[in-house]
Amino acid sequence: MSEGNKLFSDLSLNSWIIRQCASIGVKHPTPIQFNCIPEILKGRNVIGTAKTGSGKTLSFALPILQRLCEDPYGIFALVLTPTRELAYQVADQFTVVGQPMNLKHCVIVGGMDMVTQGQELAKKPHIVLATPGRLADHIESCNTFNFDNIKFLVLDEADRLLGGQFDEQIKTIFKSLPKLKQTLFFSATITETLEKLKETIGNDVFVYEAPAEVATVEELQQYYVLIPYDVRDAYLVETIRTFRKNNTSGNIMIFTDTCKKCQILSMTLNEVGFENVALHAMIPQQQRLAALARFKSNVIKILIATDVASRGLDIPSVQLVINHNVPKISKEYIHRVGRTARAGKGGLAVSLVSTDDLNYLYAIETRIKTKLKEYKIDDSEVGKIFTQISVTESEAHMKLDERDFYEKKLINLRKKWILEGLDPDVEEAKLFKKHKKFKKPKWKLKKKLKGKKNLENPSTSNNVS
Repeated sequence: MSEGNKLFSDLSLNSWIIRQCASIGVKHPTPIQFNCIPEILKGRNVIGTAKTGSGKTLSFALPILQRLCEDPYGIFALVLTPTRELAYQVADQFTVVGQPMNLKHCVIVGGMDMVTQGQELAKKPHIVLATPGRLADHIESCNTFNFDNIKFLVLDEADRLLGGQFDEQIKTIFKSLPKLKQTLFFSATITETLEKLKETIGNDVFVYEAPAEVATVEELQQYYVLIPYDVRDAYLVETIRTFRKNNTSGNIMIFTDTCKKCQILSMTLNEVGFENVALHAMIPQQQRLAALARFKSNVIKILIATDVASRGLDIPSVQLVINHNVPKISKEYIHRVGRTARAGKGGLAVSLVSTDDLNYLYAIETRIKTKLKEYKIDDSEVGKIFTQISVTESEAHMKLDERDFYEKKLINLRKKWILEGLDPDVEEAKLFKKHKKFKKPKWKLKKKLKGKKNLENPSTSNNVS
């Protein structure tokens, strides 16, 4: 049977699940769905690896929902994700498909009230979606719920969850789970840990590895811009402007390497007329969710983020991904650029590359088995805006540095908590309760264009005299 002729009805799925898939425009299973769903329904443990945007979430969500509707009781499945945003997104997909059966679920992530979460867990929702740190906290501090009867454990983006950062929390969680359960591992870059996973799961394992000719989808056009190291941000602005000349409606995601750089870029671009929102680990969770919601709903067209947004997020309107820095680990490049060209749609990825980045670029090209092409940027236009971008960025740095002593101290404390594996939002709340002199830093910066060029819409600029 050719791939175009495959149907969900060939997978022994219930008719109501097939109807729900059709209602959201999903009529044909992708290869990973076609291969993994029947094996999960047979009761086998599964390891699934495929490109970003290949439909991995429904590969485990659909069979879990089918088994759940046969015997709906208690906490039926636990889904672990490495990031909070991904947990919410997976929850959304469960909600849409599980609507006819009145599915109950809860999301357990950091930055939200633990008491409320504990109350939700005590109600025994069908599906629990969680990040490891917060769930481990609940297991260690609460006895109002248990996972004794769960039937499914899912690790989404399994390579990240098993990569070392979450080892202690994963151990705590695994100790609370029954031995008799199905274990499902999914990721875009799981191949290097396959042997480790096979040993972890046991003997009865079905392994699906998508064809590995390239690690990124064919619909993704991949480019680089060769830049001088100290002119990176001016080239970033000109890359956005070049893209916008031919595409005024597409959303843009910009990835950078640190929280501070993410915030500085966001402030700088807002000041020169490119309205955007930022997403990084130093921002409280409620603000992160609000920023993501504004971007998903197309209220804001540009999202600047660290790698907290590189895993699993499915935002169909994203047409351009810009790597402000070239990732040092090639698989992170795959996850970043996978935010566009999803579900068969086209997309563009552009990486800003200085001479210091060339070795990382070569490693990426080797990994994805694709040579990046040069994205043409008018250097003379970069020269025209270089001074304004440099001055605006310097002002952004000063505005951060002008925060009072306690706010700067709080930023450093959040960094320390993150490095120690603590939830910075929880620790911050404790600090505010204990010391009223601390104030939450306000990350939002109002756009002020007086006396400056609006580089997004030059016709509305107030030129410097």
